[in-house]
Amino acid sequence: MTSTSDTKAAVDAAAEVQTPRISLEAVVLDTDDPRGLAEFYAALLGWQISSIKDEWVTLVGSSSGQLDFQLALNHKPPTWPDNAIPQQIHLDLQVDDMAEAGAYAESLGARRAATGDHSPDFIVFLDPSGHPFCLCS
Repeated sequence: MTSTSDTKAAVDAAAEVQTPRISLEAVVLDTDDPRGLAEFYAALLGWQISSIKDEWVTLVGSSSGQLDFQLALNHKPPTWPDNAIPQQIHLDLQVDDMAEAGAYAESLGARRAATGDHSPDFIVFLDPSGHPFCLCS
């Protein structure tokens, strides 16, 4: 668990480093039916499906940002607000320089996930509370 003073110290230390450009690219939802869930949100929000791949569907609207739906085999829907099965979501953050942004995130208290997907296009990190997020190029 990270204390408020630890978080403040990390933020103060990071303020001394030039902040790299990091922006929200997408909110990603796990599902056992990426296309079906994307079609639901497309109809609900009036957005358009822009990309369909085997295990990934992207939905875009008139503003910046997007919703992505990724295949999660044996998906079990969250029971929130009961935490028996927690919420399943992560952020994709677009960066110009993966190494610089990764070092900056780590200086704030993030850590690279020991397991999970990594590729030349993205790296999975965990925030100080353990929530996953990806830095994407």
